[in-house]
Formats: sequence, C-alpha cells, structure tokens
Amino acid sequence: MPAAWRHGPGESCPGTNVFPGFIAFTILVLTSLLGSGCGAERKPLSTAPSDHAEPSESVDITAVQPPDESILAAPTTLGGPLRGLDAALLARFSAGQDDFEEEDTIDDGLGPVFNEASCATCHTSPTGGTTGRAETRFGRNTGGTFDPLTELGGSLLQDHAIGAVGSGVGSYTYVPEQVPSQANVTAQRITTPLFGLGLVDAVPDQAFLALARIEARFFPSTAGTPNLVTEIRTGATRVGRFGWKAQVPTLHQFSGDAYLNEMGVTNPEFPDENPPQGDQAALAHNPVPTLNDDGTDVDRFADFMTLLGPPPRGALNGRSYLGGAVFRQIGCANCHTPTLFTGPSPVRALSHRALQPFSDFLLHDMGTLGDGIVQGQANGRQMRTAPLWGLSARTVFLHDGRAHTPQAAIEAHAGQGAAARDRFARLGTFQRAALLAFLQTL
Repeated sequence: MPAAWRHGPGESCPGTNVFPGFIAFTILVLTSLLGSGCGAERKPLSTAPSDHAEPSESVDITAVQPPDESILAAPTTLGGPLRGLDAALLARFSAGQDDFEEEDTIDDGLGPVFNEASCATCHTSPTGGTTGRAETRFGRNTGGTFDPLTELGGSLLQDHAIGAVGSGVGSYTYVPEQVPSQANVTAQRITTPLFGLGLVDAVPDQAFLALARIEARFFPSTAGTPNLVTEIRTGATRVGRFGWKAQVPTLHQFSGDAYLNEMGVTNPEFPDENPPQGDQAALAHNPVPTLNDDGTDVDRFADFMTLLGPPPRGALNGRSYLGGAVFRQIGCANCHTPTLFTGPSPVRALSHRALQPFSDFLLHDMGTLGDGIVQGQANGRQMRTAPLWGLSARTVFLHDGRAHTPQAAIEAHAGQGAAARDRFARLGTFQRAALLAFLQTL
C-alpha cells in the first residue's frame, strides 16, 4: 500500500460512518487537478492561482484513487532543497539561502527597530527550522473589540533597535520597544518552521475552500474556517495559509512582511517604515529613509522558502503504524489533515504533488488556547492548525512554546480541540504510547 495513502486518510471519525480523511483527500485531488496556473511576471516560482472558484458539489469523489509514492514530494535532507530541481533552480535555492543567512546592517536599512538582523537567526536548528525564538504581540480588548494599538507600535513588538545615530544636535538614540501600559492583551509566538512551504503555497485556494466545506458537512464541531486576506501584489482576496493566524496568503508576501516587520527593511510591497513605539517623528532620524530593498532580497528569500523541501518522514514500525490509526480515531486528523495536493506549477517538483503537512491550514476556535490577537478575519480565539511535519526536530510546541513535549501540547488543547484532547486522556497506556510514537515519525 503506498505510503502517501497509508499515513493519510483511512479510519472513520468517532460517531460517524464516513471517512473524512478519504473525502478530504479525494476532493483535494480534484481541486488540485482543476486548479489553474500562476502569475506570468518575473516570479516564475510564484504559485498563486488565478482562479479562486470553488469546485462543484456534484463531483463523484469515489472515482479518485489514492496517490502512489511517485508523486509524494520529498527533500534530499532535512533543511535541503526539494528533490528533482535542475541546476538553474538549485542555483536559485543557493542564492536564496545566502540571503536567508546574511546579516543585514544599518547601511542595508536594518531597523531602526527590529527583531533580528538575519532570517536564519530564528529559522535554523536545522536550516529552515525554528529555534523556538519567541516574539511578542500586544493590543487592547475593549468590550470585545480588539485594538492593535498601531499608534503605540502594535501589534508586533520589535525588541531590538539600532541605538545611537548621527552626532551633535542631530543625534538620536533608538531603543527597543516595550509593551505599552494601555495594552491588556499580550501574547508570545514562536517563529514557525519553513520546511515545505513552497508546496503549501502551491495548493490551490479552492482546495482549502473545499476542505472547509467538507469539514463543516461531516464533522461540524471541529470544522475550520479559511482566513480570507488580501494579496498585496494583485489586490485579490486569497486564502491565508502562513503565520499563526493564517494571515498571509503567499510566500512572496510572507517574505516581504518578514523583511519589514522582523528586520525593519522596507521593500516594494511593504514600503513604509515601522515608527518606533508608533512615534512617527522618530523616523526623521532614520539613517536610511529611502526604500531599503528594491525587491531583490525579498524575491531571493521567497525563492529559498519555495524550493526548501519538506521534512523527511521517519520509518514506521508496528507500534507507530497503530499510532497513526489512533491519531485518526480520536479526531486529530479532523484538523491535522494528513495529505494535501498542489496544483500546476512552473516548478516540476511542486506541480501536482502530494504533501503531508498534517494541517488543514484553516482557523479553529481554540478557546483558552487562543492568543487574544485579531488578524484579518481571525479573532482572538482562532488559530491556524499547526502543521505537524517536522515535529520530531522540534523542542517546543504550541504558538507560545509553552509545551515541551507533544503530549503536553495535546493536553493543552481547548475549544474545538478539547474533544480530541479528552479522548487522548482516556486512551490506554499502549494506545497512548503508540500515538506518541507515530508523532515522532513526523
């Protein structure tokens, strides 16, 4: 039996007589096959679909067979490029990795306030992973209305600054931001791994929309909601899929956002500097007030992420294979969708491929596990389903890193994740050990 199917859909959910994983699987195959192409400008690695229409309700899903291993995307090594890239694409990956690892300086436009001077500072251990570096979000909730306190530097706090600039009368000292006293919501978020994100970028919007419909129909108590956000480059409404709130629709936009908000480097899609603590007057002393990056570095970072392979899977044995069945039976796969499919792409290694991120990339009401921050259509209780691939390479879990083991992360689930958490708590010792062994293969 092919591995892509074996670790994907299969068991029915508790209390149902359908196979939600199989239904999601087959719908996603069809939507991937029907998905249309990508932008025609310089960014040949762009995977943005031009058609956002949802698939027909009348499709016969039973006619679609599971994929074989030949279409399952695989990396060369953890932190390495996608398998099957030609020399030109490998060169683009390498050039992108150079930008990813490069430390920006004040002369490059770093700051005046920022979080780190290099992408790799947060996304390593191994290359493209996460160090578990925590960042701070803040805002104010008044009567159920969230205010990101933009005028005070919110909602993302930049905890580094470039310090003293200029001399004499024109001298000025930039200092790191602090959470203002007006904030009554504060949240920590760890940086997310970048493995396999080019594949996620290549999943058609309509596949996520179809998956949301399927979840709503067959297991409404855990159904997810897409975060519909604006793609800056085109002005189109897209399905968000990146970030803890699925607030970013494409890798290219994710790249430009990171350059501005994490490093303070302005770029074509994000041309306005972040005023320190919201103080616009302080920007009068900005040593590099012009556009810091013409888009070249943003494009290269996007290339690196697009071509970075997914994490390899560990070998299954009898116990972990059983654990995969337990994973589905207690409802984990309702949100942590095992298998998705890409649509067409100019990069052959990304085109019509199966990926196994173990996420639906939709928003779910996580109750007390929500971080209180509102972004796009995501409210304070909603979080994007965290992908589980690469889990075995991580040491901290959940959005704020509070959990240091997968078991602790499961036990912290609330809201729509509470039922699966409770079923996990009722498992026998052997079943629980099998489930945890399965997670360590991811």
